[in-house]
Amino acid sequence: MFELLFLGTSASAPSARRGLSAQIVTHNEYRFLVDCGEGTQRQILQAGIGFKHLNRILITHGHLDHILGLGGLLSTFLRWEAIDELEIYAGRQTLERIHDLLYGVVLRGNPPPMPLRLIEIQPGTFFEADEFTVTAFPVTHRGPDCLGYLFEEKARRPFLPEKADALGVPFGPERGRLVAGETITLANGTRVTPDDVLGPAERGAKLVIVGDAGRTDDLVEVCRGANALVIEATYLSEEAEMARQFSHLTARMAAELALRAEVKRLILTHISRRYREKDVLAEAQAVFPNTVVARDFDVFQIKRHQ
Repeated sequence: MFELLFLGTSASAPSARRGLSAQIVTHNEYRFLVDCGEGTQRQILQAGIGFKHLNRILITHGHLDHILGLGGLLSTFLRWEAIDELEIYAGRQTLERIHDLLYGVVLRGNPPPMPLRLIEIQPGTFFEADEFTVTAFPVTHRGPDCLGYLFEEKARRPFLPEKADALGVPFGPERGRLVAGETITLANGTRVTPDDVLGPAERGAKLVIVGDAGRTDDLVEVCRGANALVIEATYLSEEAEMARQFSHLTARMAAELALRAEVKRLILTHISRRYREKDVLAEAQAVFPNTVVARDFDVFQIKRHQ
């Protein structure tokens, strides 16, 4: 299961109730900050989650409303907070802009307060843990290096306790070894293999996060079957031409993508303060009913059976 916390859901500029783009994805002890708009550190404090283990930041693209918070965050680490290391993942030109911000403005010749690594990534899987992977994929927006992120649990075979009981497998480490893929021998000499007590492999939870985007036809396959799709809805269809001009999506375009890709839930963010939330929601739900508009500090649990 992934847990998703929205820290900022506004488009381009903050509003009275919405901060700039940022969200945290958590899976057990792992935490990823996706984008870091202006004011993100205050939102982290307001949410009451602190900075512990927040040492991996994924940036979708280099526009200022998605990166300016990095300066404030590093400044706070210089003076108040301590983390063991900080890794920032992004495309090459995005990292160049981030380097200018952090080293040219914040640090200005001083060393960072922790090992700071700016890690250039290309489309493909760039992070793997025991239970899940994180994959970058290309997104069409203004300028190069625009990326989305796919968080996907690895497929696993469920343990079937009724079969284990029938074979006489005791509770304890023996069952854990079977889940880990080992064959065991019981005290009575019975040999039990993983195939004896494990069911068919089941796909894990799939979460897709897209930052700003100007088209959706190139996102269908990566979004296919996702348990949740997080994507921008900066405009309504009445201003579709403006959306096209600035390479953004309308709420209807986002919903049509969700429908075509057969996702389970659509979560809209990057909401312009020119619109009422209920109007954004109504336009999307007319196409894809299982849509919500995220608000700052909303929390969602993304499970494989959703």
